[in-house]
Amino acid sequence: MHFFSDNATPVCPEVMAAIAAADHADHGYDGDAWSGRLNGAFSALFDTEAVALWIATGTAANSIALACLCPPYGGVLCHEEAHIVVDECGAPGFYTHGATLMALPGEGAKLSPEAVTERLKAIRPDVHQVPARAISITQATEYGLAYTPDEVAALSAVAHEHGLGFHMDGARFANAVAHLGCHPGDVTWRAGVDILSFGCVKNGGMIGEALVFFGDQAPARAAEAARWRKRAGHLFSKGRYLAAQLLAMVEGDLWLRNAHAANAAAQALAEGAAGRLMHPVEANELFVRLTSAERAQLRAQGFDFYDWGEDAARLVTNWSQDAASVKPLADALGALKG
Repeated sequence: MHFFSDNATPVCPEVMAAIAAADHADHGYDGDAWSGRLNGAFSALFDTEAVALWIATGTAANSIALACLCPPYGGVLCHEEAHIVVDECGAPGFYTHGATLMALPGEGAKLSPEAVTERLKAIRPDVHQVPARAISITQATEYGLAYTPDEVAALSAVAHEHGLGFHMDGARFANAVAHLGCHPGDVTWRAGVDILSFGCVKNGGMIGEALVFFGDQAPARAAEAARWRKRAGHLFSKGRYLAAQLLAMVEGDLWLRNAHAANAAAQALAEGAAGRLMHPVEANELFVRLTSAERAQLRAQGFDFYDWGEDAARLVTNWSQDAASVKPLADALGALKG
């Protein structure tokens, strides 16, 4: 059984059907009927006027979003273990033409308003230092924790006080919302988020994510993002196939239903790993203390996962699993001695 990553999971049937339904001639690039419905679909989902673009990958979505918020001489305040810092091969700097990632510590890969404020105080207002221009957070975080609406709003207050843009990397946004039980607008635009990278692939999609722009500057920023998308070579000729997947996710409750399934599977594993968890399980990732011998024992039983340092492992559940399907691993974890 595979618990490597939700990137490697199958495409869910509803998304595959939507791709097939889009398989006839239409206008190219983003001039098709499916792409034309994105603004309305995401506006309905978030209960506000929004502008949405399909983007090829999560890395591109994050980097284009930051390019819309931060000039080459500026800085982006983010967590030191954020995906944009650790796992995007310098793409934010590439797309922004040189912006600095200002990495900060924080428990569970969460930024705190206090840490951001202290970092801002240390920046002199002269031409010799990099000025902060944006904040970026990950929802759910790289350790599977969900920012509450109040936590997002507190960071937004700091951002707006200092004239900073506010970006949310929502690769697992659906899992966070499923855990929080809130309206998606409560943890985004109502809490002050300017741009959301809305994850699709980890939640059952084949290819493509969405950039969702909120607020008065949404049209201008989205127009700029469309230029970045083209310049980066990511304006697909047949963009309807990406748009169709996103619509299949958000025009009903598929995005949230898939996330609930993945989260439920994670909770079942959390029960089996009681006493070994490094962080609370709030989405679909678990970080579990396991010795090398214990990891070998689990792999010998057919369970695949990534090591996380010398004495831990990361387990990731996905939309196609539930509590019953992951029970063999939950039982195996519970049977470990120690």
